[in-house]
Amino acid sequence: MEPLYIWEKYLDSKIYQQYPVHFKHDNKSDVNLPPTYYIGTTPILKHWNDDIQLETALRPQNSDARKLAMSGLGQLQSMDQDGVDRALIFPTFTGYIVNHEKLPSEVSLAYAQAYNRWILDYCLVDKNRLIPAAMVSRQDPSLLAQQVQLIAQQGFKLITIRPEPIQGHHLGEAVYLDFWEACHQFNIQVAFHGGTHLHGDTIGTNRFSSRFSLHACSHALEAQVAFLSLLEGNVFELYPSIKFMFLEAGAAWVPYWLWRLDNICYPEFPALVKDKLPNKPSYYFKNNCYVSFESGEPCLDEVVNWIGSDKLLFGSDFPHPDHQDFDPQELTHDQSLSSELIERALQDNPKAYFGDSFV
Repeated sequence: MEPLYIWEKYLDSKIYQQYPVHFKHDNKSDVNLPPTYYIGTTPILKHWNDDIQLETALRPQNSDARKLAMSGLGQLQSMDQDGVDRALIFPTFTGYIVNHEKLPSEVSLAYAQAYNRWILDYCLVDKNRLIPAAMVSRQDPSLLAQQVQLIAQQGFKLITIRPEPIQGHHLGEAVYLDFWEACHQFNIQVAFHGGTHLHGDTIGTNRFSSRFSLHACSHALEAQVAFLSLLEGNVFELYPSIKFMFLEAGAAWVPYWLWRLDNICYPEFPALVKDKLPNKPSYYFKNNCYVSFESGEPCLDEVVNWIGSDKLLFGSDFPHPDHQDFDPQELTHDQSLSSELIERALQDNPKAYFGDSFV
């Protein structure tokens, strides 16, 4: 959870003066509504209306856990309480800032690099246990390769990006080839982490405004299309060493999506895909991709049948409001999960994802 003060400390002062991130209170009811995040004069979240604010205010909140997550030392305390040895640390609101469609590219880039400086300091308390994911700005794809070079020099091993198109460019387009080449060259892995309410081209935002429908679309559907975009763009074939992690979208979509791509789409016009995809889509997922599952999620046996148990991960999403507590023992109560699969997802597979660079 990024504290508000970090932007004034880590961001270029001129950028901060023009585009400060701040809270704005706008109580229109008897309930004390939570503040709204703004960057300059623009809300950070899209379709974040009064009804959602009211419902958010009425939900149980584990404020202690969220406060602890604002510092590396506090995060370690929470990890110790929950029996977590190591954790990948991802941004929360920074993803909505950096990918905001109304921000100039130089502002987006400044926020991404300020976040990276802060999260490195955040993890200094124990670099072995806190593994940070870096942010990149995709507003100007021509700047991505040099961002990756800087990120590698700073010591990052992982970049997190949103799965949807940013500024009209999806991930498989030619404008991103230099980015994937840089990730390959500097041995940087990639984690997809979507979210609802982005000011951007998330699936569903052109049809719906309710939290229910937006949240139904944003994570799982964008993960499927991101995989398709990389497949269509030949990224998996060109860069088999890059490992992609699909987070917070569940895993049950994987067997259906791979079945459809393998058996309906791939054989339909073989002459049109033979040069770009010499192997079936499922081959590339098994070779390049990892996916996280949810506790109690159905069809995990089919997921394992398609991609193997060595590609499953588990993400706590702690301490967001829908995942304010994390108890690894809860997984053992799921009758569909074997003890071997749980051990792989919680220990072996994360280590395999990073390989020798996981220190």
